[in-house]
Amino acid sequence: MKRMNFFKKVAVLMIAAMAITVSVSAQEKGDKAIGASLYLGTGDSYSRIGVGGKFRYNIFDRLRAEAQGTFYLPKYNVSLLDASVNGHYLFGGESFTFYPLAGVGLNYWAYKSGWGHSSSYAVFNFGGGIDFKLAGNLYFNAEAIYKVSDWWDRITLSGGIVLKF
Repeated sequence: MKRMNFFKKVAVLMIAAMAITVSVSAQEKGDKAIGASLYLGTGDSYSRIGVGGKFRYNIFDRLRAEAQGTFYLPKYNVSLLDASVNGHYLFGGESFTFYPLAGVGLNYWAYKSGWGHSSSYAVFNFGGGIDFKLAGNLYFNAEAIYKVSDWWDRITLSGGIVLKF
């Protein structure tokens, strides 16, 4: 029961963070980007491969908000869906950018056992990434994120393509 109350509080916090991001984006003009990535979730003999997408919005010149969703392919009859909202502080220029990141998220685990069990966990994200210009508005993106929850913690590595518009 305590875990469910914690989950509700984190869900409200995530909705509030998204609402703040949307209201800021309605007031400030900034660069937007969409991207697709491949993910590798590391862990003790429990690494996972995932595919995901992201939407980015520059709130200020050096501050960027990102909504990210990843589906990790089933392994050991367990599927994982990860959704996060992260903030990036940008260093660098147009062709190469480095950023530390921090954010909150929610993991939904679905177990394909005879019981049909599933569970959700709040996640806190810390890490960093790079954007490297390939051509025009197309960028290569790589990130390393340390994800912490009350059930597990692990490093997630990703690489993909981002299109700025």
